[in-house]
Amino acid sequence: MDFVLLFNRYAERHGDAAWPRQRMLHECLRAAIREGTLAAGTRLAASRALAEELGVARNTVLYAYEQLSGEGYVVSDRRGTMVATLTAPATTAHAPKGRAAAARDPGLGAAPPGLSQRVRNLRALPGDADRMGAFVPGVPALEHFPMALWRRMLERALRGMTALQLNYGDPAGEAPLREAIAGHLRASRGVLCGAGQVFITDGTQSSLDLCMRALADAGETIWIENPGYGGALAAARAAGLVVAGIDVDDDGMAPRREDWLLRPPKLIYTTPSHQYPVGSVLSLRRRHALIEAARAAGALIIEDDYDSEFRHDGAPLHAMQGLTPDAPVVYLGTFSKTMFPSLRIGFVVVPAALAGDFALMRAQSSARGRVAEQLALAEFLRSGQFVLHLRRMRRLYRQRRDALVAALEKHLGSVATVHGGSAGMHLSLRFNDARIDDVEVTAQAERHGIAVNALSQHDTQGDSGWKGLMLGYAQVPAERMEGLVKQLAALIHLAAYAANRSIKTPYQHARRTSGRSRR
Repeated sequence: MDFVLLFNRYAERHGDAAWPRQRMLHECLRAAIREGTLAAGTRLAASRALAEELGVARNTVLYAYEQLSGEGYVVSDRRGTMVATLTAPATTAHAPKGRAAAARDPGLGAAPPGLSQRVRNLRALPGDADRMGAFVPGVPALEHFPMALWRRMLERALRGMTALQLNYGDPAGEAPLREAIAGHLRASRGVLCGAGQVFITDGTQSSLDLCMRALADAGETIWIENPGYGGALAAARAAGLVVAGIDVDDDGMAPRREDWLLRPPKLIYTTPSHQYPVGSVLSLRRRHALIEAARAAGALIIEDDYDSEFRHDGAPLHAMQGLTPDAPVVYLGTFSKTMFPSLRIGFVVVPAALAGDFALMRAQSSARGRVAEQLALAEFLRSGQFVLHLRRMRRLYRQRRDALVAALEKHLGSVATVHGGSAGMHLSLRFNDARIDDVEVTAQAERHGIAVNALSQHDTQGDSGWKGLMLGYAQVPAERMEGLVKQLAALIHLAAYAANRSIKTPYQHARRTSGRSRR
């Protein structure tokens, strides 16, 4: 082994470290052993000989050898110093693929140690939460948020904070925000509540985790729409609940009589104002029927009203929570869609009978903080600026929705049907031919810079029968819709050719036409 070459190369790579030579030598030899350059059993040069070869003091070499010996990289005997046989953790760079490698390589199938069965059962969510552009669902038109106004309100909140407010906040949330949310919900959504029933969370996912752990025991049954929101499915599985998928049609969640008899629920999760991902609106008749059946069964409904503020056609339906007195409904809301996702503020409205127990539980489990943001949001709501912002965004989203629907009907009207465009920030495009592979279309669209979600990837339990795409339009200017839909339509038409066995592919058709011309 040419130790001079080894040392000089290492010193060149790490020359900016400004280490003394004895440490540089120690780090050099340790790296060579870990990387396998100095294999187990290799005998190192004698300290005096190595010092002369490197032109350093012998104490420098002795220091490096002593450090390596203390760390277990070398062993010494009467014949000198030899590289030790290392354990598996120190040789991962050259070890055969085992459980640790399997954790990095999903194709190997072995699960990493330490994970619970709940985590192993989680499935990947369709699409990344931080994606932007066409047609990413769930992200508002962030460039239209009144940032300057929000900054002023946030600065006022910070200036007005007392020393006491720098301490841990109220676990239920700041009182001014809880009062402002209660007032807004009573006026805009028909929710029957007081501030004491409102609990601030870190967003919808936080609310779901809280509700499913607080309102049901492991092994009890929860109904989730099929297809449905993957975040609700993840929260239910993490809480150890038994998931029953309830099919969705054009009028929303549609439980059958046998569902109530054979798999009665403790919890029912639904997105009635704009179903996720299909986009249907739960009809008023079904809302009343679901409330009465849940009351009779002793079940609680979790109403996720995540983008109910954006109703494009007709008057908005009141929240289920306020349809009847003392409805067995826990109401969830978020400001991620109406304002911006990184605000990370959502809320839960619980029945009055549960408010005391919920407050006790939050006192023991809540992350108490972000007082300034909560106070600024309270002012944003009380001042009327929130309502003004919603009005502007409704007009913008309606224009973008209209442009998208017109383009879809023009370019894809023969192969797909638009669903769920009456509200929210997304709609669904259902393929007329269920044999079209929506997952493959999604992958092809991604390669062309278009982000869409396959409806089939939202299946909760078994095949929901929905094949198509979920299209978010909030971020896409109306003038760009035509061009983007044309690109998407070309991919879908090709997929329709491949799926329909009775239609020849363009290549086959060209060959047949060419053959006739030669005859």
